[in-house]
Amino acid sequence: MEAEAAHERPSAYDLFRRGSHFLAQGHPAQAALLLEQAAKLAPGKNSIREGWARACFALGKFDRAAELFAAILENAPANDYAHFGLGCCLVKLEQLREARGHLRLALAMRPQDEAYRERLFLCEERLRRLCC
Repeated sequence: MEAEAAHERPSAYDLFRRGSHFLAQGHPAQAALLLEQAAKLAPGKNSIREGWARACFALGKFDRAAELFAAILENAPANDYAHFGLGCCLVKLEQLREARGHLRLALAMRPQDEAYRERLFLCEERLRRLCC
């Protein structure tokens, strides 16, 4: 009986795939639920954390998304997308100076990325308006 129950439980990978599919289809709430479950089964997996962070961001849970992106950076400080994601969260949380640092790092690591460049520009524009 226990073997059957264990066999029926989805793996972290299955939950990750299903969650990623929901995220790609524009259903971040369902994605977040599945990716959180996957993260419990496979703590420390940055791919799962990234998907979960993206889902949280889409749901407006910027604090949680920032925590997840920061956790990725603890394990992979050269992850340009995690710097970008954290920077975007910090902009939403009105922590513009800290956001600018992460956005600059992301752009330095991937200078050809126009989304990174645009987000940094918008962050710097907001900072200029606040300072003047």
